[in-house]
Amino acid sequence: MDDKRMVRISKYLAKHLRHEPERIGLVLDENGWTPVDDLITAAAAHGFSFDRAELDHVVEANDKKRYVIHDGRIRASQGHSIEVDLDLPVVEPPDLLFHGTVASALDAIRVDGLQKMARHHVHLSVDVETASRVGARRGRPVILTIEAGSMHATGHEFRVSANGVWLVPSVPPGFIRFP
Repeated sequence: MDDKRMVRISKYLAKHLRHEPERIGLVLDENGWTPVDDLITAAAAHGFSFDRAELDHVVEANDKKRYVIHDGRIRASQGHSIEVDLDLPVVEPPDLLFHGTVASALDAIRVDGLQKMARHHVHLSVDVETASRVGARRGRPVILTIEAGSMHATGHEFRVSANGVWLVPSVPPGFIRFP
């Protein structure tokens, strides 16, 4: 499969597994799962056909591991704007995590901290490189260092998704090291 086709399928999955499943008549369970066969059938019925081999390739080859297939079902690893419970356990984070943003967001972050906005969680990375890639999607990246160990010690709950993204409801400004 060529890269262009792979990207189109991946974006289609993001739209319908993270944001608008109802748009194609797809039903996700409370944890965001839906049968693979239902996804393929719904997509075809709405004019975007792909087969199981293409789907498997997109899931396996995705560098960010955005999707998971298990027991004939598929879901997005994180990033939902719709209500789902990923059923991830609370875990102790590393002492430091990182968040990529852009300079224009810094004033608001200094006042309000990091907020989940339209998503369910703030997304944090274990390394500066990943945070840089995330921040670069909106312009020149600015990397914030999050004192995750200190946050956890004061009762903040952290979870980690199947693809290694750290999730937290918010990050108060006192736990953020600004550049």
